[in-house]
Amino acid sequence: MMHSMLGRGMAVSAVALASIAACAAATATAAGPDILLAPHRAIYEMTLVTTRGGTGVTAVSGRMVYDLTGSACEGYTQNMRFVTQMTNQGGTSMITDLRSSSWEEGSGRRFRFNSSQFRDEKPTEATAGDAARATAADDIKVELTKPAKKGLSLSARVYFPIQHSIAVLQAAKMGKASFRADLYDGSEKGEKVYDTVSIIGRHRPAGINQTLPRVKNVEALDGLEAWPVAIGYFEPGSDSSDALPVYELTFLFFENGVSRNLFIDYGEFSMRGELKEITFHPPSKCEQKSQVDRNAQPPTLQMDRSR
Repeated sequence: MMHSMLGRGMAVSAVALASIAACAAATATAAGPDILLAPHRAIYEMTLVTTRGGTGVTAVSGRMVYDLTGSACEGYTQNMRFVTQMTNQGGTSMITDLRSSSWEEGSGRRFRFNSSQFRDEKPTEATAGDAARATAADDIKVELTKPAKKGLSLSARVYFPIQHSIAVLQAAKMGKASFRADLYDGSEKGEKVYDTVSIIGRHRPAGINQTLPRVKNVEALDGLEAWPVAIGYFEPGSDSSDALPVYELTFLFFENGVSRNLFIDYGEFSMRGELKEITFHPPSKCEQKSQVDRNAQPPTLQMDRSR
């Protein structure tokens, strides 16, 4: 969900973010407890935590706005805008602005994505495409329209972002300590599939949210369970136990799909994301919540313009 979108938010040498898992050959339709994702809009304040030698980065700050709407029966739409300002040792600042939008069918059979990136208000990259599989057992066919028209074929075992987030929550509810899966989120010009490993920490009972800083509307999380999750994004085929991830993300994952206590390690530097505001959208009016219309067409993707 938001977590895979986050990785595309930084235009530095390492661009990534992922999820962690334990079933090496899990299929794209793994069974598990029902997960009801809460449509919501969350704003996070991003601050620099550490830098590593040779990066030249002295300060990083930013703001991320994430918005999730929809349901399993009508599909999920995600919009994200991630703006960061980075300053180097010479005092020169650079502003990176990522805008990303996607729609994913509730069954995980279709995924449509559109993203653009700006550096100091000048466009540097744009990616758009449509990925689909006829059935859960079929390979995925990807049709890219940006940056250039191109067709790709991906393994049937690959997960889309919402599908992956639900699988991680299902693994957590079943008491699993890890989850491994290949993830496709439209990264790297729409041509990248990451090998993700999600490590799931000890279950946090309802009430854990009350120990965290209070912000408007956050009390809706007070009665929900949560799990600390760490996700590493690896290059495909990185089977070595000592392989380093392209990037890592840790967060407190609530059972309704909301995240708090974000921490992103891009290798060269790391950032913390603190929830500053959250708004829960009204539940979907879709009546057949357990059945997806396979002929449903994704809505026109709109970029979130808020900062």
